[in-house]
Amino acid sequence: MQYRSMGNTGLQVSVLGFGASPLGGVFGEVAEPEAVRCVRRALELGVNFIDVAPYYGLTKAETVLGRALRGVPRDAYLLATKVGRYGERDFDFSAERVVRSVDESLARLGVDYVDLIQCHDIEFGSLEQIVEVTLPALERVRAAGKARFIGITGLPLKFFREVAARAPVDTVLSYCRYSLNNTSLATLLPWLHERGIGVISASPLSMGLLTQDGPPAWHPAPPEVKDACARAAAHCRSRGVDIARLALQFSVAQEGIATTLVGMAHAEHVEKNAAWLAEPLDGELLAEVQAILAPIQGRAWATGRPENNDG
Repeated sequence: MQYRSMGNTGLQVSVLGFGASPLGGVFGEVAEPEAVRCVRRALELGVNFIDVAPYYGLTKAETVLGRALRGVPRDAYLLATKVGRYGERDFDFSAERVVRSVDESLARLGVDYVDLIQCHDIEFGSLEQIVEVTLPALERVRAAGKARFIGITGLPLKFFREVAARAPVDTVLSYCRYSLNNTSLATLLPWLHERGIGVISASPLSMGLLTQDGPPAWHPAPPEVKDACARAAAHCRSRGVDIARLALQFSVAQEGIATTLVGMAHAEHVEKNAAWLAEPLDGELLAEVQAILAPIQGRAWATGRPENNDG
């Protein structure tokens, strides 16, 4: 496993990060013994960064993860969770709620502190509230010793710059913005690096677009994006390669991103992802896939409040 520095935090994080949302049954039920085995196997293989949130499985992911980490030395992993989003349409970025949320998460996770506390999907809130209320509340959480660093997460890119220019944040978590079909996060990396802000990328498979089976029915991508990704997957399959392998290798190769989160719920998934990262990237196949995806490169979708989208 390789490790990279997370901005100015001093943290050394594994390039493959453990996305814990599947532990909440988000993509199908997972037996708790299997979930525990998955987390323990990830740690054995050198994955040291784990990301979760109360929203995942409506607190189930945090609860299951807490049980999986029971008995594991606290210095054996770096733990991140979130505040602000608690359901599909349940958002509350008020100071009182986020402070209480941290205490609730710590209890479910069975720890005294998290390494990173993040405002979750802030495009669904008022950026003024995030800057003036939420982040100051999390500074108080940090001062109380319940979190070491503070971050923000979301899909639109523009608010990372807007918020970080007005309030101190240690990290940003961007999803579906550094993958084979969308590398738009790369345009923001120099600005973030200049400020010592660590970058976390999630969904290198673009929430299922870059898989053999294709995305779930609810996927918000435009039809032309889904069609292009399906053609790219078929091309990889014709070459005897799983497009997920190419997608993961491509995303992790971006050295400006500290860690890339992949949702995992089975030990076999961890082992497969770790093995893929140990293999060389096929440059010829990559070029062919990039050519297929070129017409839709960078295409995303709207989410959150209209004024918070990239336009």
